[in-house]
Amino acid sequence: MPSETPVNVVCALIQHEGLILLAKRPEGKRLARLWEFPGGKVDPGEQLEQALHRELQEELGCQVTVMHSGPPVLHRYPWGEIQLHPFLCELTEQSPAPQAHEHLALIWCARHELQRPDLAPADVPVLEWLKTLA
Repeated sequence: MPSETPVNVVCALIQHEGLILLAKRPEGKRLARLWEFPGGKVDPGEQLEQALHRELQEELGCQVTVMHSGPPVLHRYPWGEIQLHPFLCELTEQSPAPQAHEHLALIWCARHELQRPDLAPADVPVLEWLKTLA
């Protein structure tokens, strides 16, 4: 049986005043009610950073500056495999505060609060990369 190509997904670790933003996945979607780093699927032909900016505008109504890009994380869910591309970001000076347009809630967490039992499984390895950044 041929293996499927992983779906490319971007996520943003948006930092502000020493905290990182988590978003709670909405009802009716896979991984409903789990917390995640906001982001989404990369459209065909789209560059990773383009997808990141588009997804954050759609989901949160905010603009960010990318500070660092992290190593991709390959994760297999029962319904398919994703290649998660994390980016450490900061809100731009002119950006409005993030709003939960597509999520149930948003919370700002200290780095030590990000490791939680209700974090989306693909996001957990991203925390290891985050620890390498001062």
